[in-house]
This record gives sequence, structure tokens and C-alpha cells, in this order.
Amino acid sequence: MSQEIKTHLFAIRTTGGQEKVVMNLLQSKINNGQINLYSVLLVDNLKGYIVVEAKDANSAFNSLQGIRHIRGQLRGEMEFKDIEGYLVTKSTAPTIAVDNVVEIIGGPFKGMKATVTRVDNDKQEATVILLDAPYQLPVTVDSNYLKISTSA
Repeated sequence: MSQEIKTHLFAIRTTGGQEKVVMNLLQSKINNGQINLYSVLLVDNLKGYIVVEAKDANSAFNSLQGIRHIRGQLRGEMEFKDIEGYLVTKSTAPTIAVDNVVEIIGGPFKGMKATVTRVDNDKQEATVILLDAPYQLPVTVDSNYLKISTSA
């Protein structure tokens, strides 16, 4: 019988513009089992902050010691409802494969159809060749902006 672990969310202040660097550093330390955090979240509209999920405030505080670009931890914890609106739906990248004909549903090429030439699931991007363009131009787009086209 698995027991559910009660986790807590904490806002961590970072050097402005370094949120992604801090998040990637913490994520690799989590993957290597070096620190006691469950997850790290980058919230787009929250400049200068990242959110970490930990067992308690001490675990979060201890995990952040000596990490570059961390400027402190806000007192108290965040509620899930505080960040729920910022969470992005699961990526469609794994469902997209090379040679798929896709429709671009966001960004500057919205509404255009394209053929997928490369998929990078780690970066959640895909390189596509636009079908409507006068010449073959490879374009890299966020894979969340792609959906498999039903009409080729």
C-alpha cells in the first residue's frame, strides 16, 4: 500500500533572468539524488522566482544552499491554487514524429501546414518544412504549437 507524501510549494527568489539556469541546475541535482526536492517549476509570469516542491521548509532551504543565482526563499508556503493557472498542459511532442504533416496552431506561422523533419522531445521543439512556402525553409517551432493535420 503506497502512502501519499504531503509536499509543500515554496517560492524561491533568483537573480532576474537566471530562473531557467537555476531550474536546470536544481533539476540535474534532483535527478542525481544530490538534493531533497521533488520538483522545480518555472512560472512564466513570475519573473525573478521559481517554485520548488519539497517535503518541508527545511528540506527546501537545505537543498538551496550554495546554489548560484539563488537570492532567498519567501517565508511561508504557496498553495497549489496559486500556481495552478500557470501550469501548461502536457506536451504533444511524443505524439509527433518525423514525416508527420502537422498544422501550426501558435506563433508566427499559425495556420500553416508543415512536414516534420526532426523532433527534439527534451527541448519540446520540432523542425518542420513549411508546405505553403515558395521554397523549402526549415523552421524550428515549439512542439506545443503543433497538431497532427487531419487533412493532408
